[in-house]
Amino acid sequence: MKVNLQAVLSDSHVDVNKKSNQRQLAISIAALGDLKERNLPLNLCLVLDRSGSMQGQPIERVKEAAISLVKKLQPRDRLSIISFNHQAKVLVPNAMVGEMDDVKNQLRHLKADGGTAIDEGMKLGLDEVIKGKQDSVAQIFLLTDGENEHGDNQRCLKLAESASSHNVTLNTLGFGSHWNQDLLEKIADSVRGTLAYIERPEQAVEKFGQLFSRIQSVGLTNAYLLMELMPQVRLAELKPVAQVAPDTIELPVEQEGARYIFRLGDLMGNVSRVILANLYLANLSLGMNTIAKVQVRYDDPETGKEKLLSETIPVEIQVQQAYQPQLDPTVQKHILALAKYRQTQIAETKLQQGDRSGAATMLQTAANTALQLGDKSGATVLQTSATRLQSGSELSPAEQKKTRIVSKTILQE
Repeated sequence: MKVNLQAVLSDSHVDVNKKSNQRQLAISIAALGDLKERNLPLNLCLVLDRSGSMQGQPIERVKEAAISLVKKLQPRDRLSIISFNHQAKVLVPNAMVGEMDDVKNQLRHLKADGGTAIDEGMKLGLDEVIKGKQDSVAQIFLLTDGENEHGDNQRCLKLAESASSHNVTLNTLGFGSHWNQDLLEKIADSVRGTLAYIERPEQAVEKFGQLFSRIQSVGLTNAYLLMELMPQVRLAELKPVAQVAPDTIELPVEQEGARYIFRLGDLMGNVSRVILANLYLANLSLGMNTIAKVQVRYDDPETGKEKLLSETIPVEIQVQQAYQPQLDPTVQKHILALAKYRQTQIAETKLQQGDRSGAATMLQTAANTALQLGDKSGATVLQTSATRLQSGSELSPAEQKKTRIVSKTILQE
């Protein structure tokens, strides 16, 4: 399996008479190969909150969702299950999937009680998944419905960093409306995982299934985007690079020699990761100019080979005496997706500062941006939140979480 790498500018023409020009570069990356049958074994760990607030329908639906995933695993896959409240326990040690009746029984007998210590569950989950990560797709599903009142949030973030260094992807699932969104989002974003929101218990099976479908399509792991800019080109100074699909994540800028490097994590075959870079160009000569070169470094678990390199793709722009814009509509949509996310972030900041009117205005702007993007469901959520603030009402915890979620992605209809 190889890398499908494409790079497109927001406008591939530039005016020679302008001293400085700004362009957005969209880089699309996916695994390329035969995806009709899943070839890579999974190494899946479920880290499940069983604190007292999960009693009743929540814990029953989560057990149902977990059992539904277990049924989808293949004999060569590995599975481990951790349960946690204010302490953590290995319910199912990491092992090859075999007879599943005992695993299902362990899940069915799971009881909810006690407090919540997310870091304890993360630590045991990471320990278990590391045992079987060789030549597999190592994934953790971390589900919680509460604040980390018995745990340490900074330890959670350090454990996420450790997961990244071990090439383990953490996906977080917030259950109900009282979980710490900032924490779960930071955990998932730091390892390029997915943040999912289970608003109601009956959605648990569906959300688990959606995440499982995504990890089934992983073809390559531990991927990094390598970007080399020509001397006439520089990155914007403030938030210059972000992932805009399948989720929006601000990416830290790191350098490796003369190149910029950005961690991508897993590469899927049916969903591209799209990176948007904000570039400034100056002193380009008339005609065709190469302004950047991009490449991907990755691991291929199927062959056991690491630090493979894709082909290098040059990024070219045509400098014209008589400038005629050549806008790319797909890149324009990526720009709108990032704008929707950042507008919602500004709204949240204003709301935290007590500026209800300013927050409502920014959410209205984000709703309009979502409409331009064709994201009707997202626009509805953002507009509803804006209208509630304009009417003098508070946003409920559930409304706040849904607003954040729709800012990061496009809702499935």
